[in-house]
Amino acid sequence: MAAPQISDLDLLKKDLRLKMARLRQAASPDDETALRKFLLKEILARPAHRIAAVWPLAGEVDLRPLCHALSASGRQVLLPETTPKGSPLIFRRWAPASIMTAGRFGTSHPKGEIDIPDLVLVPFLAFDASGYRLGYGGGYYDRTLAMLDVPAIGFGFAGQQVDRVPRGPYDVPIPAIVTERGIIRTDPPKITMKD
Repeated sequence: MAAPQISDLDLLKKDLRLKMARLRQAASPDDETALRKFLLKEILARPAHRIAAVWPLAGEVDLRPLCHALSASGRQVLLPETTPKGSPLIFRRWAPASIMTAGRFGTSHPKGEIDIPDLVLVPFLAFDASGYRLGYGGGYYDRTLAMLDVPAIGFGFAGQQVDRVPRGPYDVPIPAIVTERGIIRTDPPKITMKD
């Protein structure tokens, strides 16, 4: 049996993922605090009540303080459960007293009820001015956002911005990115359906 062919796009994304994962490790605790502050401000300025956040993996931005702040403000926090490959994420209700369960790929999620978010916070390894992001390569957020059709906010550090993220046909742009320096309104291209 022949080994699967790796495309040039896959190689570009792989190289960029490695570079950006190292860069993200260099962020300071002050950068994370500033990022969470801007992210909270952006979320609270929106009417969304059910906010899909992320429980951090090692090396990721820690949104746990943000989850607590959102809960204290009366918003419902949802956290993703990583589903089998090829499926969109599902989101479970979280509260400060929730018990977390180990999930796929080292993730954690609460045992809470499944719910549908009004707003999704999307992590990334890299992003560009058009709102395209580079994730971990599973396509979970692209499938989830396409299915839900709700607003999304990407979050990460300013140093993770690149001129152009390598993109494929299923990559979905994000209209707002929050970094430790503030909020970036992107200019995603309009996607039109062809008959």
